[in-house]
Amino acid sequence: MSIAAEQLPAPRRFDLSARAVAAARHHLLTLFAILALVYLLLPIAVVVAFSFNDPVGRFNFTWGSFTLDNWANPFGFPDLRGAVVLSLEIAALSSIAATILGTLIALALVRYHFRGRGATNLLIFLPMASPEIVMGSSLLTLFLNYSIPLGFATILIAHIMFNISYVVVTVRARLAGHDRHLEEAAMDLFATPWATFYRVTLPLIAPGVLAAGLLAFALSVDDFVITYLVSGSDQTFPLFVWGAARVAVPPQINVIGTMVFAAALVLMFLNIAFQWRRSPKGAA
Repeated sequence: MSIAAEQLPAPRRFDLSARAVAAARHHLLTLFAILALVYLLLPIAVVVAFSFNDPVGRFNFTWGSFTLDNWANPFGFPDLRGAVVLSLEIAALSSIAATILGTLIALALVRYHFRGRGATNLLIFLPMASPEIVMGSSLLTLFLNYSIPLGFATILIAHIMFNISYVVVTVRARLAGHDRHLEEAAMDLFATPWATFYRVTLPLIAPGVLAAGLLAFALSVDDFVITYLVSGSDQTFPLFVWGAARVAVPPQINVIGTMVFAAALVLMFLNIAFQWRRSPKGAA
């Protein structure tokens, strides 16, 4: 019995040291990060891949053969060009207007104490907390009650309204983190309020303002529910995709989607480069 016992392998001991636990946690977090990236990027990869597809039928759901014809004629599908141009016009105008108004509101909420400040904060967050169907229905009722014709103007008003909230939140976070003593120093050197804002405040909050503008532009291009309710006969790109999906899904839609994604990447890298140049490392 003693000889058999001596021949048995020693039981394995798991290494529960702090280093082993940290290594296991690192590997687990890395795995989760990779899975999250795959989950986020896989749909985009499918859109990009199928932009080079020559579908067999009307629907671009199954792979036929590789082709570059879709990129040679990205607006070959009827009414697609008009829908894309309208979406870009609405997004550009609404993001500019929302960025200006939202920045001014954020400055007022951070710098000044006035009656109704708490109610204003609540109203700013309401569009973000409300479902889009509720906001779209409310705006539609408002426009119809005042006999406002649905179209370009109503889409623009609606996009400005829901974009302002996101701009205020983004710019306000940037304002809360910057040093007000710099503005006081500028005023001590006899700078006017406008000169102080233009030369001190605005450069400090410029990354936040730029990020807010890009976010507003992206939200405007992407919006479907509110736009569908207040658009009337006008058709933006999301509405075009929804309408086309009922009869056919041309590969040109994937081409436009790939272009939008590429443009978003370029703008994101430009924003990162802009912020890096303004950082101490970039300035050095």
